[in-house]
Amino acid sequence: MDNFRLVVITGMSGAGKTQVVRAMEDLGYFCVDNLPPTLIPKFAELCVQSAGRVSKIALVVDIRGGEFFDTLVQVLEDLETQGFMYEILFLEASDETLIRRYKESRRRHPMAPFGRVSEGISRERERLEHIRGRATHIIDTSDLATAQLKEKITALFAGERESDRMTVTVVSFGFKYGIPLDADMVFDVRFLPNPFYVESLRRKSGKETDVSDYIGKWPITHQFLDKLGGLIDFLVPNYVKEGKGQLIIAVGCTGGLHRSVFVAEKIYEGLKKKGYRVGVEHRDIKHNVLEV
Repeated sequence: MDNFRLVVITGMSGAGKTQVVRAMEDLGYFCVDNLPPTLIPKFAELCVQSAGRVSKIALVVDIRGGEFFDTLVQVLEDLETQGFMYEILFLEASDETLIRRYKESRRRHPMAPFGRVSEGISRERERLEHIRGRATHIIDTSDLATAQLKEKITALFAGERESDRMTVTVVSFGFKYGIPLDADMVFDVRFLPNPFYVESLRRKSGKETDVSDYIGKWPITHQFLDKLGGLIDFLVPNYVKEGKGQLIIAVGCTGGLHRSVFVAEKIYEGLKKKGYRVGVEHRDIKHNVLEV
């Protein structure tokens, strides 16, 4: 169970458990919402027996479970007896914040379905007091935007180097075939010198040495790569910090055979040297269509 991680998410209704679950899913956690506490030990045992296929679990357990919730403390003590390590993430917010969120969503508080929201909040705080005292992590979401909450969750539960938190894919493409729909950033490199006009290079791709040598020999290419490298060095760490799980960088030329392939390879090599999880795809190189 060395690589097994179990996180129990609980806390005040309206404090952001839904956003936390989404962030945990982005980090590769197997998430289950509103699991009865009595089922936790068996569920954890099944995950351990999955031979590593399910090694990171996040379980949401809160007062929606009614009487079942009151067994949570005993269940956690039983887990410890069985040798399971776990963490408790407790989410809370001020009364004013919770009341505002309930009014905005027009939902009823689970502990005051026919009464005032403030009464439900008071009852819930009292009921959660004991489990809050056992919490490993407590996050007050009163003044946190969704992105800030995600950043905190990533810092606590990613369990990876910062550069491993996000996967980067660099895609070369031809504008004549359309821009990749899932691209986060698109760079148009049709201003670079075009190997199409060199007969010996026309049918080769930007991955081949003589083509890359041709594109790379021009001063404008060096200037562009320097500026592009600086921009990417600035942007990528900030995307990681924001909690983004995947980044698609698209580079396009006319046909997707020469210049876009060359630049995409340069971006890939630069990110790989910096330790990012990065891959490169040449979407339209298979067409082998001559650029116009």
